[in-house]
Amino acid sequence: TDSAADAGLADALETARITARMTMLARDLTNTPSDRKTPQWLARQLVREARDLAGVTVTVRDPARLAAEGFGGVLAVGGGSASGPRFVEISWRPRGAKRHVVLVGKGITFDTGGVCIKTRDGMKLMRKDMGGGAAVAAATFGAAARRLPVRITALVPLAENMVSGEAMRPGDVIRHYGGITTEVRNTDAEGRLILADALQYAVRRLRPDVLVDLATLTGAQSVALGKRTAALFSDNEALAGELAAAGADAGERMWRLPLHDDYAEALDGDDTDLVNSTEIGGGAMMAALFLR
Repeated sequence: TDSAADAGLADALETARITARMTMLARDLTNTPSDRKTPQWLARQLVREARDLAGVTVTVRDPARLAAEGFGGVLAVGGGSASGPRFVEISWRPRGAKRHVVLVGKGITFDTGGVCIKTRDGMKLMRKDMGGGAAVAAATFGAAARRLPVRITALVPLAENMVSGEAMRPGDVIRHYGGITTEVRNTDAEGRLILADALQYAVRRLRPDVLVDLATLTGAQSVALGKRTAALFSDNEALAGELAAAGADAGERMWRLPLHDDYAEALDGDDTDLVNSTEIGGGAMMAALFLR
């Protein structure tokens, strides 16, 4: 037998096994009903999944720590739920890694829309509003299982956007991690509020070479591209090309949409740095400009 060929086949088989397992993990977490899938439950699942992966560490911030460290967006969005928010940080840091990739994934475990409540039909599948968080966590676990020589940090802010006497209101002002302020104009534009904390934390604390966020961010995207094509936004030509190519290899279609600077002016607040929602249309691009 050809030992080199056998080794190549074994490696291909192991890659396929890990890829399939992590794909199923992300899908199973996304499809878990939200009566079970609270932020605390999902954080616990990610901690459990990491236990058998050498070199992976997981940190979970609870509401008290989030308050102490200034994660105002995560706290505001999660404040209406009896199940408090969490912030999960997963780290794969192999020795000698030269590049640091930070992956940020939206982790809304259920989205009622908050005080700006969704319709029944708009709410039926909102258990999946943490699909981005599941994807970046599973990708990081898969990279660790394959011992890829790149440092990866996955950030998954987790919150349940509910209606209660503690829920955020239109007109509330949030101070995000790092100090930027946002006036809440629409409580159903909540994903960008938790991602804002995570992105600021990534830039200020982790100093990434590459920063990618993944989110079921806004229904405006599916108006533009439908349910089977992801919207891609980036100011980095090389990175946009790499992401599109990776998506094509994996059978995940994406289409690049623009980031027009003159639209961004509509996000300026009267008394805050930003507002989280505007009336000028282009909802998918406005969400991306807010995150930028």
